[in-house]
Amino acid sequence: MIQYIIRGNSSLFEVITLKANELCTVVIVDDEILIREGIKHYLDWEQEGFQIVGEASNGREALKIIEETKPHIVMTDIVMPLMDGEELTKEIKAQYPDIEVIILSSFGEFDYVRSTFQSGVVDYILKPNLDTEGLLKVLNRANERIILNHHSTNDSPKNNSIWNIVEKTIKGYEVNLDEPVITETFPYNTFYLLGINTKRASHQEECDENILTDFNLDSVVQLPYYDQKTNLEVVILNFCKTDEEKVKNKLLQNTQRITEVGLVLTESFSTFSDIGIYIEEIRLLQEYHFYFPNITLLQKLDLPKQTPSIAAFNLDQFTEDFTQQRFDSAIQYVRDYAKVFSTCYTTKVSEYKSFFSNIIFNISILLRNMDYDVTELEKVKYESLQFVEESNTTSKVDEYLNKFLMECYHCITIKRNQTGNPNMRKLLAYIQKHYAESLTLTGVANHFHFNPSYLSNYFSVHNKEGFVDYLNKIRIEEATKLLIQSDHSISEIGPMVGYTDHSYFSKMFKKLKGMSPSAYRRKFVE
Repeated sequence: MIQYIIRGNSSLFEVITLKANELCTVVIVDDEILIREGIKHYLDWEQEGFQIVGEASNGREALKIIEETKPHIVMTDIVMPLMDGEELTKEIKAQYPDIEVIILSSFGEFDYVRSTFQSGVVDYILKPNLDTEGLLKVLNRANERIILNHHSTNDSPKNNSIWNIVEKTIKGYEVNLDEPVITETFPYNTFYLLGINTKRASHQEECDENILTDFNLDSVVQLPYYDQKTNLEVVILNFCKTDEEKVKNKLLQNTQRITEVGLVLTESFSTFSDIGIYIEEIRLLQEYHFYFPNITLLQKLDLPKQTPSIAAFNLDQFTEDFTQQRFDSAIQYVRDYAKVFSTCYTTKVSEYKSFFSNIIFNISILLRNMDYDVTELEKVKYESLQFVEESNTTSKVDEYLNKFLMECYHCITIKRNQTGNPNMRKLLAYIQKHYAESLTLTGVANHFHFNPSYLSNYFSVHNKEGFVDYLNKIRIEEATKLLIQSDHSISEIGPMVGYTDHSYFSKMFKKLKGMSPSAYRRKFVE
């Protein structure tokens, strides 16, 4: 259920609830009967507000059933005989643009899935991961879009009229600004457009309520509008110019409580006919919001004054580093590039995601061609591709990319452990040579041009001990030699093996050798 709130001159809200009186109808299309039967038994469909009105084994058969049943939602497989899911989706959107399409996908069909998104599918489900909760979540998302797309059919003539006028104005048609319905609906001289991306929210209704309610202002009009071009909920706010700061401050105050929703706010404007101009601004801001995950309410003034840019990714160099097994250099290049790329907010989100999806594909192919065992990596690859595609922020993309890269290291390590690891030998040799110095993880990382956290993880993966434990072991072993073979005092030996704190030296010695340095000397010398 989705609630839209409109406020006129009174200080109370009039709540208009939009919900279908009938069940939301669904057609299932899959060439495997077991899949269709399984889906039918995942839910108590009618209890959840849905009804299966037909099923088909291919696209051609599905079109006939769709013509007969006019369903609200079609769930379709990708790979089918006669007419596949990709072609079926295009036909549905051409003939029945109001029908929402959900794709049922297997792991190896990502390119086809990405193509269907361009045709306007609402979501997709990986069949191997299909469960009741996930299925219901996707169905509800489709149902919400249906309600939003058809809100005008369930409201009063006045609201139908104003929504039609808003739609025409946004599409560039001339409208008579003196129309009574315009002046009655929007009696004030200042407007904002507020965009709400509830895809990030786990509780959409609660988010809507928290953002829009409790303005504590007598004169604020709120009219919802669903922008089909961006699947964005837009609220037209109309108020007196003198209340502008109050309205903005109240919005900012309310949105501080909701960090998981993507919100964007246009600059204020004074003429209703400018809605078409500012809807373009809100579409841009919504796209840009992907790059600013820490800003709850993004405005034009939040954007950097200079637009960041980045050089083209050097795929040839990256591939050469990888094939020459300079893995650290290649992967660090990807990480460094991702860090800079995440600031290039004018890049289309689809292009940004596509870049990292291609990187994931290329790495997987390179390792397979180099005879690495990529069995486990393949599983992580498809999971990462799915998560990257579904990500709402750059930070989420980075999180899933790093998860994939860590699995790459694991894949590489297994083979390296079988053949020896030259990089690890260099690290151990460096520690052996410099143990007596003030050696730190950060210092070693800087010497080898590694990120300290990456080096720590790398060391643990490739060695029995972590960095600190290994360094202490080397130092204490050298201390035992000096205790037995030299006349240096114990207070001199500590600094000679890298310990500036005598008590810490004694503590580590006893921890590793089971006795104090003096007891050790007495035992082996006297």
